Amino acid sequence: MRPISGGVCSLCGERLFSPYAFAADDGSESRCGLCRRVDPVFTRAAAYGSYESGLRELIHLLKYGGVRPAANVLGRMLREAIAALQDSFPADSVAVIPVPLHRTKLRQRGFNQAELIARAAIKGIDPARLHLCSAVLERKRDTASQIGLTSHQRRENLRGAFHVAQADAVNGREVLVVDDVYTTGATVSECARVLRRAGATKVWVATVARTLKVSAQHVEIRSAYDEDEREELSGAREVPLARAAGG
Repeated sequence: MRPISGGVCSLCGERLFSPYAFAADDGSESRCGLCRRVDPVFTRAAAYGSYESGLRELIHLLKYGGVRPAANVLGRMLREAIAALQDSFPADSVAVIPVPLHRTKLRQRGFNQAELIARAAIKGIDPARLHLCSAVLERKRDTASQIGLTSHQRRENLRGAFHVAQADAVNGREVLVVDDVYTTGATVSECARVLRRAGATKVWVATVARTLKVSAQHVEIRSAYDEDEREELSGAREVPLARAAGG
């Protein structure tokens, strides 16, 4: 479970196979092809590691096996992702906002893994720098499956899924959205959109893991699933193994 190495997009964190392939003419930081075409809604996203092998299994231990101590390990990884962004944070406090679960899924699971990981990540950090605001963002509806949808259809499927319940907590402030996995970016982008609409001046994104390109021949391998839907499918197959590993 090693950190992501090599060149990545300075905005979304996608892997760049050549550190010079997408460098801007003015010498600024490199961007992937997608971010060159369209700026993301968020300011910048960072992740600790690639969503595969041991890191993927550890995330599943927490989400589907209910092994809550795994949140402490994942929290330390998230802290490293946050550290990659922290130099750009303002001097005043940044609101840390976990991606919320719909109440139905929260009731079934018993916890929001993004919130558990966020709490572990910022534990011991001065609240004047990072302040957890877990009730700011709500998921109003449980979205339909994203399987087989185009990028446009996935964005539309998530449109209106999130609601800012406490606009005063974000109006005029910079915020940090945190989650366990960045898959296609659809979920965090929709969160960023509604937070910006509520008055957030900048939205940063930090996740424990991120899906990455696997070969130079794949210009984009963005999954057809959003974070929750993809993990539900994977988790359904891996829960028995995760529980066995958990004891």
